[in-house]
Amino acid sequence: MQKTTDIPSSIQWKDTHITILNQQALPQITEFIDLYTIQDVFDSITTLKVRGAPAIGIAAAYGIALSASAFIGDDLLAFRKKTEEDISFLSSSRPTAVNLFWSLNRMRKKLNDASSVNGAKTDLTHEAIAIFTEDEATCRSIGEYGLTLFKPGDTVLTHCNAGGIATARYGTALAPFHLAAEKGINLRVFACETRPVLQGARLTAWELMQAGVDVTLISDNMAAHAISTQKISSIIVGADRITANGDTANKIGTLSLAVLANHFGIPFYVAAPSSTFDLSLETGDLIPIEERDPKEITHIHGVRVAPENVSVFNPAFDVTPNHLITAIITEEGIIYPDFKKNIPDTIKN
Repeated sequence: MQKTTDIPSSIQWKDTHITILNQQALPQITEFIDLYTIQDVFDSITTLKVRGAPAIGIAAAYGIALSASAFIGDDLLAFRKKTEEDISFLSSSRPTAVNLFWSLNRMRKKLNDASSVNGAKTDLTHEAIAIFTEDEATCRSIGEYGLTLFKPGDTVLTHCNAGGIATARYGTALAPFHLAAEKGINLRVFACETRPVLQGARLTAWELMQAGVDVTLISDNMAAHAISTQKISSIIVGADRITANGDTANKIGTLSLAVLANHFGIPFYVAAPSSTFDLSLETGDLIPIEERDPKEITHIHGVRVAPENVSVFNPAFDVTPNHLITAIITEEGIIYPDFKKNIPDTIKN
């Protein structure tokens, strides 16, 4: 099936503002909104208008460049103080996705290296654009490596949305499917709906249909039945943080799929750029897990579906232990176990 439609870039630098694809409005409305302030960027991340670990990092970098460009005066110390405050502010927007901190640390280094306000403004803008450009190349490389793991006609299950709208382009877990469509290779995809906010139903199904990929949507609790009856050959997911031993945090529900893959004896792949690895953490037990608003579970489209005052547990992510992961696909190549040995040999961040 040939690719029919280019996915619009989800984050665009416009010098005086940032334009983002509002992922909260999809699939009913394809809406682009403009961000003019650091508060706008913070709100877009926390409300999931921008989502996906690489896209969050890109948006944060652009946010720092945007705020820096609005600074008035040539006092370098005051500029550094204000920009550092902005970096700290955006760092608090979401705690789990390590790309956010990786990106902001790159911006901080440019800030610390600056010798003038005007020079810093230029350097910060160039660094943010470089982060975007590098991510597009990274995702294509991940897609090329990932595509080698599938055969024409394979049926592959995925979860959440690790696609082009969650990155600069192509995505991570969805990159092989975009490239397969470009090359005329037939791959069939099953997409889990991804409760509680339905990124699979709203975003992955929409994105893959736009790209001309054969996609079938299922509810999360259909996964075991689908694997056993629909000739699903493997599972591929993205990641928000990967520790030094290969433990992987990803959207809640990922661990369940890894357990199912192990039960059914099919490969379970993780696709992620090197910026998603946090080698400072030895194991996944150390990854901070974001808990989100209970209304994501008790309400659907603003309508309450659960009893008043019911207790709610709403973690945004779970951690898949390394022994359930067949391989991790990066822009540097495919990493196989022993992850504790092979990750440091491949990832140099």
